[in-house]
Parts: sequence; C-alpha cells; structure tokens
Amino acid sequence: MSHAPSPADRLRAAMNAGCVQAPGAFNALCARAIARAGFPACYISGAATSVCAGVPDVGLLSLEHFVGSIRQSAVASGLPVIADADTGFGEAEMVRRAVLEYAHAGAAALHIEDQQFPKRCGHLDGKSLVPTDHMAEKVQWAAAAARDAAVRSRGPGAAPALIVCARTDARGVEGFDAAVRRAAEYARAGAEMIFPEGLATEEEFGLFAQRVRDALGSSRRLFLLANMTEFGKTPMIPLSRFASLGYDCVIYPVSLLRISMAATAAALRTLRQHGGLEPLLDQMQTRAQLYELIDYQPGTPWPMPV
Repeated sequence: MSHAPSPADRLRAAMNAGCVQAPGAFNALCARAIARAGFPACYISGAATSVCAGVPDVGLLSLEHFVGSIRQSAVASGLPVIADADTGFGEAEMVRRAVLEYAHAGAAALHIEDQQFPKRCGHLDGKSLVPTDHMAEKVQWAAAAARDAAVRSRGPGAAPALIVCARTDARGVEGFDAAVRRAAEYARAGAEMIFPEGLATEEEFGLFAQRVRDALGSSRRLFLLANMTEFGKTPMIPLSRFASLGYDCVIYPVSLLRISMAATAAALRTLRQHGGLEPLLDQMQTRAQLYELIDYQPGTPWPMPV
C-alpha cells in the first residue's frame, strides 16, 4: 500500500536538496502567508507561542497549547512544520507523549533541549543544564516514539514519523567543546537532527558542524539546524553562508512577530495621536488581500484546508 509523503518525509527531502529556510509562524494566518511567499517550511517557536499568550518563554504553556498551534499552522499552510518542544514537557514518558501528539497534529519535526526546567531563552545568560545521560534518555524515548508512530500509521520499515532534533545549550554554560560532546551523544541516542544554540561566530558554526559529523563518522545522515534570531549571541548570517558551513535548515523564530509588533506599536501611536489610521492606509493589508490569502470569496463555499 502506497502512502503520500509525510510532513517529515517532505522536510527530509527538502533538506537533502538544499538548506531550508523556515520563518517563524506565530499563528496560522502567518503560517499561511509563509507558504504563499514560497518558503518550503515554517517554524513554531516556544518564545513566540508563549509571548502571544502573554507569558514569558520559561515553559509555562501546556503540551495541549503547543499542539493546538501546530495543528492550526500545519492545516492552514500545508507546510512541514518544525516545532519547539522546550524541555519535552517533563521526563521521558512525557517526551514520548509529546512526540506522538506533535506527529498527530501534523508536525514534521520537533526539538527538545537539555536545559533544566524552568528553561530560559537560549540567548540569555543564567541557564543550567541537565546531565548528558538524562538528555540522552529523553532523546532515546523521543526517537522510539517517532519510529512507533510511523509503524502504526504506515507499516513496518517506514521512516520515523517525526524528525527528532536535539538542541544543546551547552555553548553558553559549559563551553564549546562540551556542546560538541553533548551533541554527538544525543545523535548516538537517536537524534536525527542537532541544534546548537547560542553559537557566537561563523567560525563556531563551521567548526561545530565539522567536529560533530567527524565524531559520528559517515555511517549516517545527520541534519544540522541553525537559529538565526535577532538581538542575540549569534551574528546576522545569511542563508547561503549557513549552507556553506554545513547546515541543513535555518529557523527565524521571532522575526515576523518582532516586525508585526513594531508595526502594531507604531499604528497604536498614530491612532492615539491622530484619532484615526488614515495616514497608515497604504501600509495596511487590504480586505481583498486578506480574503485572497485565506482563499475566501464572499458568497461562495470556502475551500477549507484538509
């Protein structure tokens, strides 16, 4: 029995074809706009999801909250969704549940990190890490859950239903060498992708990719993810440069949210000062443009995404 490619299959194929650029979607409409703009994937950030709920990015939201955001964005966009799972919502058993729930919601990949709870934004100081073997156990459970989900839905021999990505925050806590060691251990535990958070230079990104892949040898394909967030520890690096340094995917977690909220703040100032928004009409999305984005034509049945 043949199956259509899963979201994870589609993301793997895209990364094998070149470095994937995945803008951060802070809601389903934003995810749809990302798809319309021609991007091959989108990203759901724990930071963006948290602040959109009015809370800081310290692990306060539930698994169900994240799953709802993933499902809405996956359905609205049709894109492979890479999703933040913070520290896995608990210990190994909860990590397994998170993988199964994320896969069922339509995610293509999820990443879990090796911070202690409550976690902090990856580009802030003052973080603390769980022991390497503790995180490796979580990765093992996540990888097993991704395989189990694939067997149940597609039969024996199917590729894992979700790409399990292990994020390490060790660079800012234990140093660069520790980040390399931890990443290699997480890959050996079953991570299909590695996410080194908080690297500080282009040279560090290149050396990290080389050393982790050297530690594993050429026996398996290991994907690498880079975080291109603004106002953090990582300099602004273009996609082409990340590709040349050995990275398969670059996420832009909060970029669109920052741009949108800056525009919102400016609009509110104009509204307060002028009593109306006529000066900003040429900067607004029109009603027709909004309807076109969601494929809505008044008076006709709406082709609901499936």
